[in-house]
Amino acid sequence: MNRAESFRLALITGGAASGKSRFAEALVTGTGRPRCYIATARAWDDEMRAKIARHRDQRGSGWRLVEAPEALADALRAVGAEETVLVDCLTMWLSNLLLAEADLDRAAADLCGALRDCPAQVVCVTNEVGLGIVPDNALARRFRDAQGRLNQTVAGQADLAVAVMAGLPLVLKGHLPDG
Repeated sequence: MNRAESFRLALITGGAASGKSRFAEALVTGTGRPRCYIATARAWDDEMRAKIARHRDQRGSGWRLVEAPEALADALRAVGAEETVLVDCLTMWLSNLLLAEADLDRAAADLCGALRDCPAQVVCVTNEVGLGIVPDNALARRFRDAQGRLNQTVAGQADLAVAVMAGLPLVLKGHLPDG
């Protein structure tokens, strides 16, 4: 099996600033296939605009960009089978839906269906948010629990699941591509 065929769906998780996006970008680039970047973040303030710019500069050229802060399932349904898609990230997407007061369970089910049916190879980045203290408010606890359920469900579908800590990958499921 070559690098481009070693997985159909990969989930890359880790904490904030763990190196998970950089690892996911390298995984996608390593396939040698046309690259599509589905961005879920919204530039609400100067800090977020700067973070988006850093990610864009880090990625470099050669990526087709699709912005899907809420309609992620629709974006996945529109990609081509020849592409490798990077979704960065599921955590921002879920946050956007929570703030929009969307039905999170329905949206997660729709996303998982779109991931299952997507003709492209897909790499999803997500945050592991359950390692800290129990949040002191109901909204934060609701988000933490919804994110945990989403991560578990997507990891269950994935051929490859990797946790990244301090820039180092730890394979949780499957095998990293050769090369």
